[in-house]
Amino acid sequence: MISALDALDRLRKGNQRFVSDIRGQDASTGQTRRNELVAGQQPFAIILGCSDSRVPAEIVFDQGLGELFVIRVAGNIVAPSQIGSVEFAACLYDTPRVVVMGHSMCGAVIATLEELERPTGNRSRNLQSIVNRIRPSVQALLETGLHDNPEALLQQAIRANIRASASQLRHGSNILEDLIEKGRLFVVGAEYSLETGVVEFFDGLPDE
Repeated sequence: MISALDALDRLRKGNQRFVSDIRGQDASTGQTRRNELVAGQQPFAIILGCSDSRVPAEIVFDQGLGELFVIRVAGNIVAPSQIGSVEFAACLYDTPRVVVMGHSMCGAVIATLEELERPTGNRSRNLQSIVNRIRPSVQALLETGLHDNPEALLQQAIRANIRASASQLRHGSNILEDLIEKGRLFVVGAEYSLETGVVEFFDGLPDE
């Protein structure tokens, strides 16, 4: 089984290839690889990312079939179903690394900031449930000087939301907490730049 450190290094190198527009030979999606995976899978990392069509984790990290266990939801929020999905992969496949990956110009975070400043009654309750999960991590930012700097506010809000989701995974499940305490699971936060293609890991790295 790959270690958490090696998993993170593999993700970083894959992203470097993606940014350089070089596809690795190991990122296989062919018939041979499909046949190998019929009997089972052994993903080396779990990615909780945003549903945004511009941020497909397998492509961003230049990985092939069977390498990543990917959970995608608008705003990379953490709800019970996302926690359960992480528990599933971490326990069943011994996957050691979880990455919560947000991205620049996140529409869900933008919608939350707009809702906080100009509440609307026209939003569906389903979309509102996403906004409500992002709200606690960004609301305090509006009470700072960032309120007068929309670009900086959005950047900080995106990072705050990623940190909040990573923290929820670390502390919102007895199963995950136990795996983390035993050193079998590590959760980090990262942000993908739509502008450059670079994934920056910035939260939860002291264990490295």
